[in-house]
Amino acid sequence: MNDLSSQPQPDQPTDRPARQRKPDWIRVRAPVSEGYHETRRLMRELNLNTVCEEAACPNIGECWTKKHATVMILGDVCTRACAFCNVKTGMPRAVDPMEPENTAVAAAKMGLEHIVITSVDRDDLPDGGASQFVKVIEALRRNTPNTTIEILTPDFRGKMRRAVEAICEAGPDVYNHNLETVPRLYPTIRPGARYYASLRLLEEVKAHN
Repeated sequence: MNDLSSQPQPDQPTDRPARQRKPDWIRVRAPVSEGYHETRRLMRELNLNTVCEEAACPNIGECWTKKHATVMILGDVCTRACAFCNVKTGMPRAVDPMEPENTAVAAAKMGLEHIVITSVDRDDLPDGGASQFVKVIEALRRNTPNTTIEILTPDFRGKMRRAVEAICEAGPDVYNHNLETVPRLYPTIRPGARYYASLRLLEEVKAHN
């Protein structure tokens, strides 16, 4: 049997560049600060959901340390299943009637100058959840009148015009709606929505301001 170690070996490249270290910012440390734990306790006490947790945001430690949080109303179960999203899909529970007041309490206790309110899709509700957005905005205006309110809504499929009208009349300071991707990718990435329906929603919002 031949000794393979004595056989000629092909030349091995020696000029391969050294592997570079990943930048420090790409590594996210586990959240351990007191500010993080205070925010977490408050959300649990008030039975509030946040997109920070439900969407598994990697920046949760940094934001919660500074007592910044995006409240996700209308529960933690979505009626759609977008490919990019980590939020649970299924049949949602009934809307929590205490959610608007609890959101306002959280904003007051955290001393927020600005709050962001978003939601899951609730295609099961007659108004798509628009009335809950209105109640949250009204509760915030009563309890924390100096807090600016930013909302990020779904497209209210089939209920868009009346939903947008009601929410705009409630007077949020900022109205956001995400398109998420280009039209060609909607059937794969966002099968429950339509790109041009989202554009129409933004047109409706603009018409009310």
